[in-house]
Amino acid sequence: MTKLSVNINKLATLRNSRGGNMPNVVQSAQDIEAFGAQGITIHPRPDERHIRYQDALDLKSVVKTEFNIEGNPIPKFVDLVLKVKPTQVTLVPDAEDALTSNAGWDTLRHKDFLKDTIGTFRENGIRTSIFVDPDPKMVEGAVATGTDRIELYTESFAKTYAEGNKEGIIPFIKAAEVAQKMGLGINAGHDLNLDNIAFFKESIPDLLEVSIGHALICESIYLGLENVVNMYLHRLQ
Repeated sequence: MTKLSVNINKLATLRNSRGGNMPNVVQSAQDIEAFGAQGITIHPRPDERHIRYQDALDLKSVVKTEFNIEGNPIPKFVDLVLKVKPTQVTLVPDAEDALTSNAGWDTLRHKDFLKDTIGTFRENGIRTSIFVDPDPKMVEGAVATGTDRIELYTESFAKTYAEGNKEGIIPFIKAAEVAQKMGLGINAGHDLNLDNIAFFKESIPDLLEVSIGHALICESIYLGLENVVNMYLHRLQ
């Protein structure tokens, strides 16, 4: 079964919009785990506009499933990850002013930087994953960085699927085949939702984990958080 890691950034956005501590992201993470999710993901950004660095520290002793911290490995982020020592760190090449993640790493151009950064995390027992586009060359480049996994950036698939075109899955199948041959674990995320997740999972049989936040929280407004978590788990079986 592909694991579901729930990104709770949007819950933090809601909390920050009003001040105070509602919703409580720590309690929310515990509830999401109790509902059956196999992981919690956070993506702190330098301006802390949703998840705050303190949230990561607060969640450290609370998350009992897999804890995944995503972000651009600037020094402040690296220090945070080394303090928390989550199950997994996912490296994303976000610009500081990026609204959301919008591209994978150029693993050839940034090989040395990624290799050094990943080496630091692996020395501390932290599994590593890097965000990549569904490009076989970028997947091949990921191998040289020493990463354990890649996370396929799935926005293009989600866009074409919503338009009724299932051909958008083809680059992801090819990228996944390269990753599998080279011994890389495969994660995926970005714009996956209840409508497209089952097709994506069926097309990528070696998919280890999906990280879903924005869509899951939006769907939960209508359908309820516990119900939606279990709807994803059913589709990922």
